[in-house]
Amino acid sequence: MAVNLKLKPLVLACLFLLFQFLALGGAFGAEPTVIGIEIKGLKRIEEGVVRRLISQQVGQPLSPEKITADIKHIYQTGYFEDVKVEGETFEGGLKLIYVVKEKPTIQKIVFYGNKNIKTEDIKKQIKISPGSVADTVLINDNAAKIAAYYESEGYSLTRVVPVVRTTATNQAALTYVINEGPRIMIRKIRFTGNKALKSGEILGAMKSQPRHFYSFLFKSGYYKKDDLMADSERIRDLYYDHGYIQAMVSDPKTTLSRDRKWATITYTIHEGGQFTVSKTSFTGNKIISTRQLAKLLSTKVGEPVSRKLVRQDVIDLTDRYSEHGYALAVINPELVPDVGKKTVAIIYHISEGDRYRVGRIEIAGNQKTRDWVIRREVLLNEGDIFNSKLLRKSYERINNLNFFSSVTMDPQPVPSKKEVNVDINVKERPTGFLSVGGGYSSVDKLIGMVDISQGNLGGRGQSIKLRGELGGLSSFYEITFKEPWLFGRQLSLTTSIYKEHQDYLDYNREATGGEIGLSKPISENTWISADYRLENATITNVLTDASPIIQDQAGTRLTSSITPGIVRDTRDNYLDPHTGSRNSLYVTFAGIGGDNKFLKVVAESGWFLPVTKTTTVSLHGVLGYGTGLFGQELPLYERFYVGGIYTVRGLAFGEGGPLDINGQPIGGKSEVIGNFDYIYPLVSAIKLKGDVFFDTGTAYDSLLPRDFRYTTGVGIRWISPLGPIRLEWGYNLNKKPGEQTSRFEFAFGTFF
Repeated sequence: MAVNLKLKPLVLACLFLLFQFLALGGAFGAEPTVIGIEIKGLKRIEEGVVRRLISQQVGQPLSPEKITADIKHIYQTGYFEDVKVEGETFEGGLKLIYVVKEKPTIQKIVFYGNKNIKTEDIKKQIKISPGSVADTVLINDNAAKIAAYYESEGYSLTRVVPVVRTTATNQAALTYVINEGPRIMIRKIRFTGNKALKSGEILGAMKSQPRHFYSFLFKSGYYKKDDLMADSERIRDLYYDHGYIQAMVSDPKTTLSRDRKWATITYTIHEGGQFTVSKTSFTGNKIISTRQLAKLLSTKVGEPVSRKLVRQDVIDLTDRYSEHGYALAVINPELVPDVGKKTVAIIYHISEGDRYRVGRIEIAGNQKTRDWVIRREVLLNEGDIFNSKLLRKSYERINNLNFFSSVTMDPQPVPSKKEVNVDINVKERPTGFLSVGGGYSSVDKLIGMVDISQGNLGGRGQSIKLRGELGGLSSFYEITFKEPWLFGRQLSLTTSIYKEHQDYLDYNREATGGEIGLSKPISENTWISADYRLENATITNVLTDASPIIQDQAGTRLTSSITPGIVRDTRDNYLDPHTGSRNSLYVTFAGIGGDNKFLKVVAESGWFLPVTKTTTVSLHGVLGYGTGLFGQELPLYERFYVGGIYTVRGLAFGEGGPLDINGQPIGGKSEVIGNFDYIYPLVSAIKLKGDVFFDTGTAYDSLLPRDFRYTTGVGIRWISPLGPIRLEWGYNLNKKPGEQTSRFEFAFGTFF
């Protein structure tokens, strides 16, 4: 008969106490009284630790049940490998002696056999260290953690064996002997039994993927048992989302190659029939009508039932209730299948709960930023009816200040008061920096830059920026100040002054100017603005063979212009948007004094469409039109120049528009630009993303656009600690004589 080794000391101790109890009972005639308790064998453990676990008390009759429980509790601490209790007659009673033997202390931990994974990385996975008690359970648990880490890295055949050597001083040396085995890669994933869904579609829903030449970029293509088991559920969910609610998916069957380095995975699928939605209904709704709720449903009668859509319905319905103050509304969907008809009736059971108001709003974590700078971005006030939509929008507004590395909004319902307290926690990041460096410009070749800015001046939310650029053919200096809440109202004031110089092939341009602008929101996502600009520009050193349009504009001219505009912005994040859009319209009229008379209209639209939780498609377009007024021509420096990182990547400045007789860009009176970007994560931890793009556009003087240019390429976008950085490589798809086949460009600033 097998004996549990862990229980054996406890059994022997109980038998010993029982024998003593019987013997003493005969001597005393009744249960003996415990006169004293002594503990022996302690070296490192405090005596108080053991005494707190002893339920048998001095002055009470001896209780074998308590002794048994005491031994068990002392064992459970994990500090001792042996515990026993002895009894001695003492002054007419019984003295108990708890004799313990401490487990060894781990003096050092060694890893042997690891070649492919660094020791430092293994140490990060375990929860045992020198000084810990050499507890068998703890040691084995950490061996399992090491094996699990190896499996997560693709070494599924790794074996980890702990070896403990105890010294005479009751100390232990722990060695984890690691047999790594080969790193198994997935050669192929097969599916049998699938007819309704293609294998490629099923594979796209899985985390596990076959090994490809590019897999090293994403650390994919390795055999990971846990991921493969979870993929069975992902496949089943995919079928459920297509109406196959009876689908069954087997656990993965693995076949290894002879060298045990490659695995072929097979899933067996039983699809069953496809079920459609026969009807949808609601129960328990009193506040919101059935008709209003039905409009929110993504699930449609007659279409295949989808658990994904049902889950989205629950979110949308809950959000609608929460937007009306019902913060604890609960929606439980019930799917009632009719197997014979292959239909499903969906009943949304609604528990509306009570209407809640906003309780206290507390802000924490802001060391520099004034409390009121954050609070003014919150669209809810204490005492208002709770509204989850306004709460989400408040989060976006605070996050878009770009003062914080993290923002959390935690609503805390208080049912007894019918209130929701809102805790706002922020973690500040540096909002000012000095950047000194160099760069490359298609016009100036080498260019030096100095940029000093403070985005949260004095913690008041104001910003100031000083910028200087100096190249071989150009220079630019600017200072800008912005007050986002003028006179404590949501009215933004921006002022700037600048001076620039540019040497072109056919002429030089000097300009000095300033600008002042106001903007004010007129709705949740829309605001209007008006900017006034005054600029004095001089065109000099015009070559005698320059084009007439350049020669006609030689000299000094003053531009006095006003630009009203309207912008609607629903992006979830201004620097790194994943969803939403930004649409704007600006009209510039020059002629309020000054020498230049012209009109310019620019409409811009950018849409961000999520493909997955981490990838985005960006669609961006620009339409521009300009014309001189009162018999004047549109100034050379107000024309549209297409080409470069902000218009059509892969073309040089102005190459996408009219050229003069010397082949130099002179811009167009109109422009059309389109940009398509697919943006995906490269290293999510540091917000590094990749970009594949296609651009088209042209600048022109004719009535209708012509001579569209086309480019494609790849890029990198990084939200660095010093601000967003773009690196783009564009390939010219319809190269003209004198143009480069491709161009590399970079920029610091906000992504469009």
